Amino acid sequence: MNTRLIRIGHSPDPDDAFMFYALAKERLQTGRFRFQHILEAIDTLNGWAIEGKLEVTALSVHAYTYVADRYILLPHGASIGRNYGPIVVAKRRFDPADLRGKRIAIPGKFTTAFLVLRLYLDEFQAVEVPFDQVFDAIDSDKADAALVIHEGQLTFETHGLTKLVDLGGWWHDRTGLPLPLGANAIRKDLGEPCCLEVSGYLRASIDYGLAHRQEALQYAMQFGRGLDARLADRFVGMYVNEDTRAWNEECRRGLEHLLNLAWEQGVIARRIHPEFLPD
Repeated sequence: MNTRLIRIGHSPDPDDAFMFYALAKERLQTGRFRFQHILEAIDTLNGWAIEGKLEVTALSVHAYTYVADRYILLPHGASIGRNYGPIVVAKRRFDPADLRGKRIAIPGKFTTAFLVLRLYLDEFQAVEVPFDQVFDAIDSDKADAALVIHEGQLTFETHGLTKLVDLGGWWHDRTGLPLPLGANAIRKDLGEPCCLEVSGYLRASIDYGLAHRQEALQYAMQFGRGLDARLADRFVGMYVNEDTRAWNEECRRGLEHLLNLAWEQGVIARRIHPEFLPD
């Protein structure tokens, strides 16, 4: 049997590590496929997706709007915020309305966090830095506030910072819908039969992690960047759960609404109708 290599790009974060644990540690039989895991920061993966570099990739929902012609969304693997999500923090508490015109450190212009911030706030100065340097941007006075993704949502107080707004909470209050932040996508040129086979293995990896939580969590801990076991467990629980197993109808409506609103407000250049690989 000829082996086919599939490169999977995902971020070196506890939630992605948990999701891909079974594939990375060969807990599954994968038939004719061999999977190579490429770990990069989400903004790098977003840029690579625009180039079409990898067969399968994690990407921001915002980035998907630039690659919808080339990639199709997998029906699983989403990171969904339910009344929580990216946050904006600063050294001192002030009215979020006073963020207008301020310098805000952002973890990448293709992140969904940046898209939602633009829906929330119509005028601010974006200071683009790597996601793990947004706190430093405040400390060095390069920014007045920071847009925080990943585990920083749980650790910002240890940096002496205060939360001004939770964009996932704001989105829920405005729409009553979950906030889709990240997704997994596969390149269409692989052909549907191949895409469906690969999709099955990726779903099996998610199912394995959820069924063997402590085993997968122990592996994910090494990507926690200082998170203790309690916080790592909490973070994984926020973003790897039943919403990750399948894009249900409510999550898909959240995605449609987010992309429609982004188009209507001029945040993205064209209306995007999300396309999902069949289950």
